[in-house]
Amino acid sequence: MGSKSNRSRRYTEEFKRDAVALVRSSGKTVTEVAREIGVSAEGLRNWVKQDAIDRGQGVPGELTSTEREELRRLRRQNREQAETIEVLRKAAVFFAKESDR
Repeated sequence: MGSKSNRSRRYTEEFKRDAVALVRSSGKTVTEVAREIGVSAEGLRNWVKQDAIDRGQGVPGELTSTEREELRRLRRQNREQAETIEVLRKAAVFFAKESDR
């Protein structure tokens, strides 16, 4: 096995923007830039692709970063509301049983 860690690194948005700008301005391949700055080529390729989508240059139907964040937020909100509904349902069942006594 390799010596690479299984944990993924988190990069700041500024770092990602700078890396994408370097790919776009340097004339180097994504792999070359990734090697120079110490990130995975696939990760950098994804950043470049997302940047193109955000600029309106992606395939129709692909989500921009803003849309992805909104979808994440709405899914989290939906999950929290489903949990709240389940707690309330259980409480209603509990109190219905208590009132029958």
